[in-house]
Amino acid sequence: MTLLDVTVVNVAVPSIREGLDTSAGTVQWVVSGYALAFGLVLVAGGHLGDAYGRRRLMTIGLIAFVASSAAVGLAPNAELVVAARLAQGAAAGLLTPQNAGLIQELFTGAERGRAFGYFGLTVSVASGLGPVLGGAIIALSGDLGWRLIFLVNVPIGLVALVAIRRLVPVARGDGERERVDVVGAVILGLTVLCLLYPLIALESGSRLPLLLVIAVPPLALGFVRWERSVRARGRSPMLDIGMLAELPTYGSGVLIGTLYFAGFTGVFLASSVWLQEARDLSALHSGLLLTPFAIGAAITSTPAGRLVSRAGRLVTIGALVVLMTGFAAMAWVTPGQDSEALWWTYAPLLLFAGLGGGGVVAPNQTLTLQDVPPSVGGAAGGALQTGQRIGSALGTAALMTVYGIAAANHGADVGLRAALLTSVAVLSLALAVAVVSHLRIARAAAND
Repeated sequence: MTLLDVTVVNVAVPSIREGLDTSAGTVQWVVSGYALAFGLVLVAGGHLGDAYGRRRLMTIGLIAFVASSAAVGLAPNAELVVAARLAQGAAAGLLTPQNAGLIQELFTGAERGRAFGYFGLTVSVASGLGPVLGGAIIALSGDLGWRLIFLVNVPIGLVALVAIRRLVPVARGDGERERVDVVGAVILGLTVLCLLYPLIALESGSRLPLLLVIAVPPLALGFVRWERSVRARGRSPMLDIGMLAELPTYGSGVLIGTLYFAGFTGVFLASSVWLQEARDLSALHSGLLLTPFAIGAAITSTPAGRLVSRAGRLVTIGALVVLMTGFAAMAWVTPGQDSEALWWTYAPLLLFAGLGGGGVVAPNQTLTLQDVPPSVGGAAGGALQTGQRIGSALGTAALMTVYGIAAANHGADVGLRAALLTSVAVLSLALAVAVVSHLRIARAAAND
């Protein structure tokens, strides 16, 4: 539910703008404000789960998510829609990192890999199905239009709330840990804000907020120093930088996850714009053409989660190669094809790319968190997912900028090809990091 709400809104932008009678910039905040608040709260949400219990934070986060979803769907004007979307994103940031923390607590070894396989399946399918579900809901909802996209979260969320209360265990010692590192949370929040907000503003055509990026290095340095001082005083930091830096797979895993989401997320938005503007397809038709990626990811996510305990980082490397090959073939074949031919060219190649995509998320999550103590699993998982959100925002802005410039100068088909090749270039960086990580781990094992 929380991940679907990242992508499901993309196809609803024209309906939201028409229904609210507002500007394109305001509607962009309906889309991007959610991602901004989501990214801001993830690490703090994970830390709160570590400190006060995941069941408690899941319950609070889900209640807030249901209430804010209803507020978005019932809001009478654009300003209240944007405010409710910000609240919805913050609630998602409280709720989502508890999943990784629970897996850290409840599973070890190969079982943890399988559990993350199901988690990766959820991530991949949610990301891929968002556009088609959004198009289908708008097509079938009649007078409710885009509002039903948010209102359907209410009954689903209430069912999930019952499941949380019945199935999620209560951790021993809930609420007995030290007070939360508020200063660390504020510094980290400002760091993420100065990085994400300019990217979102850039999508709306505003370049002045790019100046905020200058503040990112000093804020990040200040956060590292503060967290080290908190640890030195014997207190529990927001994110134990020193401990995580000592883990052999954590830093490389966060970087791989960030680059992966930067490389693949923007492909869906660029493709959706190309399908609707250059091929004059409906939102539903475009969403259906994008669905094969989710199908491919669903096929490989759980097997990859099982395999990672034996093959390690090689699973990530192989999956990235498959994904890059699929996108490169799409860049070569798709431009120039008419809408009917896309079912036999674009869709099968997207399915092939999805087979690779499904093998990235779960194995990388497993390897990144494999040595992280469960006591800080929520915050560490939240940091990993924050990197993914930053990567998604950065990649979407970059790919859409490349698409727009190339399309304006050479046509939409060239724009799509340029966006896909840019995606392959970014994913090649993730592949390089994965290869270096694998070689470093293999060298360390040989020395032992």
